[in-house]
Amino acid sequence: MNSQAFSILRGEWAIAQLAPDAPLPNWATVPAPFLSITRTATELSIVAPAAAVPADVRAERGWALLKLQGPFAFNQTGILASFAAPLADAGIGLFALSTFDTDYLLVKTTQAPAAVAALLAAGHPQK
Repeated sequence: MNSQAFSILRGEWAIAQLAPDAPLPNWATVPAPFLSITRTATELSIVAPAAAVPADVRAERGWALLKLQGPFAFNQTGILASFAAPLADAGIGLFALSTFDTDYLLVKTTQAPAAVAALLAAGHPQK
């Protein structure tokens, strides 16, 4: 697998959880550099800038957001694994999301410097 570049989106991010039948909250409709909304039978999960998520909403705050520099073809394999493996080896947990063009990884902000170091050591250049 060739090395893939990554960048870090500025800011602090939060992963919020609402009831599966909850309406989409207004704070999740404001334009942001990144916003992910996933509804399943068991939850409504929203990744948004931490500042946008109200304090009374159940959320895990304090995440840094890494963008893997795509676009990636749908038949291209091993991209996420090439990032996840060095992070796992460094003891860094992640939360992964994918879009049509690329993948995103969230790591706790306290672990972001170690995550960047692990990815650079694995041959992934930072943009």
